[in-house]
Amino acid sequence: MANTASRALRRSRHNRILAGVCGGLAEFFGISAFWFRLALIIALLPGGVPGIVIYTILWIIMPPAGR
Repeated sequence: MANTASRALRRSRHNRILAGVCGGLAEFFGISAFWFRLALIIALLPGGVPGIVIYTILWIIMPPAGR
């Protein structure tokens, strides 16, 4: 059985560029943060608003990782 504390959706403290949202998603799903960053860049291409809104909402909703 997986440890639920390690599976908590939280912003990353170590794998971050701006706020740790993509790094936190990558740690939660167990894949490279590159793929989430690529998806964010693709969402920013058609005008930027969808990508910025999604990232901002996740930044507000996701708590920071503990120490």
